[in-house]
Amino acid sequence: MISSLLVVVIYLIFISLGLPDSLLGSGWPVMQGYFDVPSSYAGYVSMTISFMTIISALASPKLISRIHTKWIVIVSILLTIFGLIGFSLCTSYGMLFIFAVPYGLGAGAIDSAVNHYVANNYSSSIMNFLHCFYGVGAVISPNIMAAALRYAGWSEGYRWTAYVQMGILFVCIISLPLWKKNEAGATKEEEYTSSIKETIKVPGVMFTLVSFFAYCAGEATCFLWTSSYFAGTREGMSEGRIASFGSLIFGGLMFGRLIAGFVSDKLGDKLLIRIGIAVELIGIILVFLPVKGYIVAAAGFVIIGTGMGPVYPAIQHMAPDNFGKKYSATVIGLQMASAYVGSTFMPMLFGKLQQAAGIAIMPAYLLLFAVLNIVFLEKSYALCRR
Repeated sequence: MISSLLVVVIYLIFISLGLPDSLLGSGWPVMQGYFDVPSSYAGYVSMTISFMTIISALASPKLISRIHTKWIVIVSILLTIFGLIGFSLCTSYGMLFIFAVPYGLGAGAIDSAVNHYVANNYSSSIMNFLHCFYGVGAVISPNIMAAALRYAGWSEGYRWTAYVQMGILFVCIISLPLWKKNEAGATKEEEYTSSIKETIKVPGVMFTLVSFFAYCAGEATCFLWTSSYFAGTREGMSEGRIASFGSLIFGGLMFGRLIAGFVSDKLGDKLLIRIGIAVELIGIILVFLPVKGYIVAAAGFVIIGTGMGPVYPAIQHMAPDNFGKKYSATVIGLQMASAYVGSTFMPMLFGKLQQAAGIAIMPAYLLLFAVLNIVFLEKSYALCRR
């Protein structure tokens, strides 16, 4: 019973993790005009957030060995709330970078710590449902932003999301005793730690890191640029609808992970990933099609998200089995860091490319990273089998 209640709290934690991730992309078409900057400047803000996340992800193995996951969760949510409130108060583009620091630091440690905790203590099914709830948070916030744009302004979108985070933080605080009661049957994090230098020498780890980089490069590009894609390629759409379309990819992610949660224990992580990337490629083809209107492209982004859905949680869940529990905390921390390197630089690079060639190149950009993702994962699988 205690373990089941804790799982519910962990799901809620991942809703809080997903909430901030889609706000910048869904609000940027309006924020860009407010700050009077080019569209590509969203990439610099996203890069700063992701850079901070890389720092906290790399620090997570040490944190996990010294601090219980529950305290990492509390501090991380507090940092995120501070960043969201700060964004809502920004009156100039430069101010965004100040509050991007706590915004990003709050994401990396909680992501690594909770993924490590679940990978070592729960099934693949629980891991997929966990990341499904990340999608719930990421779907909610673009709609919060859309409502804010309709009735107030973009800054209220950040403020209202911060209020939701405060509610989740309150639940996490009152549920702290659940972690203590669950410790007797759970794996102790500090028993399984290794250095980064030692871990990267393990066969298959480097290929996994490149694969994770490629996956998150494509995912983060969708997060940041989907709304702008519709703004730049489809005429006659309202600001509210464009902002709400930022949730398409997240809706797909949530749906894909929900399905994976029911079948992952039967199919296994590797097969799930292969099926997921095949579905993602179908979605990319739909976005490629030169069809008027937005329905086919919108369906394409939902399908892309559905295909991406099981990839992230499956790679994370495989870490203890592929590389051993001794290395799992560090592998997951490195995976998060490589993921955020992709999230940091690739959306920014796309911003530069789309300024030169037009935002219609987005599906080709996504195709490149989908191919890199599966190629390097298969190389990692081959080494892990030896």
